[in-house]
Amino acid sequence: MLANASMPLVGMVDTAVVGHLPDPAYMGAVAIGAVVFHFLQWMFAFLRMGTTGFVAQSLGANDAAEINATTLRAAIIVGIFGTLILLIKAPLVALSLGVVEASDAVTTAADEYLSIRLWSAPAALANLALLGLLFGLQRMRDALWVQLVLNLTNMVLDLYFVLVLDWGVAGVAWATCIAEYAAVAYGLWLARRALKELGGRWHSLGVLNRKRLRGLLVVNLNIFIRTLAVQITFFSFTTFGARQGDVILAANAVLLHLFNLVSSALDGFAFAVEALAGNAFGAKKPKVLRAITLSGALFSGLAGVSFVLAYALFGMDIAGLMTNVPEVLSEAEHFMLWVIVSPMISVWCFLLDGVYFGTTRTKEVRDSMLISMAIYFVCVLLLTPTMGNHGLWLAVLIFMAARAAFLAAWYPKVEAAAAR
Repeated sequence: MLANASMPLVGMVDTAVVGHLPDPAYMGAVAIGAVVFHFLQWMFAFLRMGTTGFVAQSLGANDAAEINATTLRAAIIVGIFGTLILLIKAPLVALSLGVVEASDAVTTAADEYLSIRLWSAPAALANLALLGLLFGLQRMRDALWVQLVLNLTNMVLDLYFVLVLDWGVAGVAWATCIAEYAAVAYGLWLARRALKELGGRWHSLGVLNRKRLRGLLVVNLNIFIRTLAVQITFFSFTTFGARQGDVILAANAVLLHLFNLVSSALDGFAFAVEALAGNAFGAKKPKVLRAITLSGALFSGLAGVSFVLAYALFGMDIAGLMTNVPEVLSEAEHFMLWVIVSPMISVWCFLLDGVYFGTTRTKEVRDSMLISMAIYFVCVLLLTPTMGNHGLWLAVLIFMAARAAFLAAWYPKVEAAAAR
């Protein structure tokens, strides 16, 4: 939970630094830039999710050589796509900002932010793969240290570049870019140590084994489609908010950071379940798989209740740390209720995602996400004309609930596959 809860802190610190500048346009620019980068980065979420599942199953089957091969496959993918993103950086920025109908001031600042931030794309992809490896090996403490290096470096550089050097939005982008590469350097050192302790051969690895590559392609394609659907949903959320004005855009950015914080923290149980479920699946132990899922549900539910109480008591205080612009805080308070209730609605889809990713049953995850996204857009069309931004937040929570409902209905298929 600590490792995962630290993931959205990069965006929260960025928002907090620019949120104390006088113009809400700065917050809007960082919000849009961060969403675009997040959209791009998490299109490659299979580097984290697929790696964790395959490594965890190989660990359960005591196949150290296949863990090494999985690591090399992920490294090849990072190298190819990280280079490709840098080559098409300029058209990516233009296309992304063309989709978002924000004000001229926000668009100009977001262009500056993204043009710098995209230089960190190879490092961001590498961090996903490294976290996938560490989670799969159940080395959660190492994953926490990688995230702490990223967040602390970003925090220090944010404060220096923006408040001391007065670089504005560009300073926020450079701080995050440098922090990503610092985290990669430390993560590579930890991964090398972990793989050395595990042992297993490196010569004659079946990195290009056709059967393994076919399985990797299917799993990663399903995760790619699933993640693309998630990113489209939340990118549209930001876009719809931007069309309601800079203040609503900034308020939604603050609330979305709170939403992502609790989502990431609750995902900590999902990641633990992912590693343990993959291990049980690889060892062909369906009863152990069920016990892991039920234990995860119990602790996830308790954590969800804790977050509801924490946000009910201190939600606006946390929002106040990210901005001191009165009109933004006023708007955020109007919609805070949706963030307060969100943990108990969203926790279940996170948990079940972990079960399905650990067992690499990604077809069901893909299908549930596509159906839920369609439900979300129908809700947006029906609710926002009369409810405005309240309807937008309600549509998001319906989206999360639908994901959980479909995954729960299909869960028996997972246990049946583990028994074979």
